[in-house]
Amino acid sequence: MDYRRLGSAGIRLGELSLGAWVTYGGQVGEEMATKCMSKAYDLGVNFFDNAEAYAHGNAEVVMGNAIKKLGWKRSDFVVSSKVFWGGDGPNDEGLSRKHIYEACRRSLKHLQLDYLDLFFCHRPDPNTPIEETVRAMDDLVHQGLILYWGTSEWNATEIMRAYSIARELGLTPPQMEQPQYHMLHRERVEKEYLPLYREIGLGTTTWSPLASGLLTGKYNNGIPAGTRASLDGYGFLREQVITPDNIAKVKALEPIAKELGCTMAQLALAWARKNGNVSTVITGATKPEQVEENIGSLDYVSALSGDVMGRIEGIIQNKPDLSIGD
Repeated sequence: MDYRRLGSAGIRLGELSLGAWVTYGGQVGEEMATKCMSKAYDLGVNFFDNAEAYAHGNAEVVMGNAIKKLGWKRSDFVVSSKVFWGGDGPNDEGLSRKHIYEACRRSLKHLQLDYLDLFFCHRPDPNTPIEETVRAMDDLVHQGLILYWGTSEWNATEIMRAYSIARELGLTPPQMEQPQYHMLHRERVEKEYLPLYREIGLGTTTWSPLASGLLTGKYNNGIPAGTRASLDGYGFLREQVITPDNIAKVKALEPIAKELGCTMAQLALAWARKNGNVSTVITGATKPEQVEENIGSLDYVSALSGDVMGRIEGIIQNKPDLSIGD
């Protein structure tokens, strides 16, 4: 496991990390979550990602109990949460100072921690002035409750606006963004954010490297029972991700994985990891064996030669055109 700086920040994250989205407090109970986290930690993972919205806060509770049970030294791991969807009340959603203040303290209580290493604005909030959000995050930094703050699924203009306000007012600027990134979803990470890596030192903690399981090949012949796409509330995966065109691409990629001697999941993870602007690739797992398989993908990053990457591009045919810019 190599460790990469989070953009221009001094903190270093393992090139692969473990997230709680969908699984913890939902598909995965506390005992199995603890086993997965323990296995990941033993294999070098030091960043564990969460959010107030995951399993309505229960994912944080599960992760907090696991951390306490495992007895890790606080300096040896990095934990995040995200703020936006906290409940049904008029002030339980969005990025107002009130909700940010309350969400952070609730997350710390759930996780049984004194501070969060990373705290993300889970989505942009058109109903709250960006300055209010920036000031609230800066307050949390100065209160010692978070170390770094950032965004998730904000566009480049919104991130730059927050950064500029922070610099103008002498406040703590956003350090990182958590965008979706995988073989079939590339434009934002590879093109839109490109100036931000250079100009403000933006780090990225990318999510869904397997396209919610599509890139493992498990949906090639339909939707098996018990998979994420079969769950209530995930119909969008069946409609937008698991399409005939995408399945055809996955099937065409399988011979490349076979030649390299890896699984499709490992090929997809190695591909995402190869991008130098990705600080860490967030993975998910429902059992320790999946954790091992995911970490094993690092053995194949060096096998992705220019020729192999060219063959992959020939199949997915979605490389952003960097010659056309704003």
